[in-house]
Amino acid sequence: MKKAIEQLCAADPVLERLIEQTGRYRIRYLDPDYEALAKAIVYQQLSGKVASVIFERLKIAAGDGRLTASAVLRLTPDTMRSLGLSRQKIAYLRELAAEAQAGTADFEAMKRMRDEDVIRALTRLKGVGVWTAHMFLIFALRRKDVLPVGDLGIRAAVQKAYGLDQLPSPGEVEAMGERWRPYRTVASWYLWRSLEPDANL
Repeated sequence: MKKAIEQLCAADPVLERLIEQTGRYRIRYLDPDYEALAKAIVYQQLSGKVASVIFERLKIAAGDGRLTASAVLRLTPDTMRSLGLSRQKIAYLRELAAEAQAGTADFEAMKRMRDEDVIRALTRLKGVGVWTAHMFLIFALRRKDVLPVGDLGIRAAVQKAYGLDQLPSPGEVEAMGERWRPYRTVASWYLWRSLEPDANL
């Protein structure tokens, strides 16, 4: 990780300042399984704090320690709704659980796949878009060069750090991120933390 930090600091003085303010890179990884992808679905379009509460409620209700496909399918939709999940997310989580049990969502195989192939495989699943696939690549598959340009937190952090008048478009973030290759995941983590220093990332 030392090499990544040194390269990012050399490539971008703004990011260097964020790195110095935040300190050591300490991303919190997940196992590449149903729970990791389910967590990304729960976090879609919610603040981190709200999503964290709902996800913990879901894990407690499922009762298996790690959130498994079979445990989610044992919960009724009404129970899941009472935890704060939208009807749409309930449908996504249950369908993903069915796919996982059937073996059509093969998380083990994804460890050996290229990033673009993982994105292609995941976005075939109902409720999984590119943002969710990026979260799985970063936090579960531990890929080092992922830049989730559609993430509102990343875009807001770029706007603040670089003193931009407007929220940058995904395309503008993509262009700015070229200087961060091949460690765009590391850059993303520091950008997230610049907005939420206490975030559990």
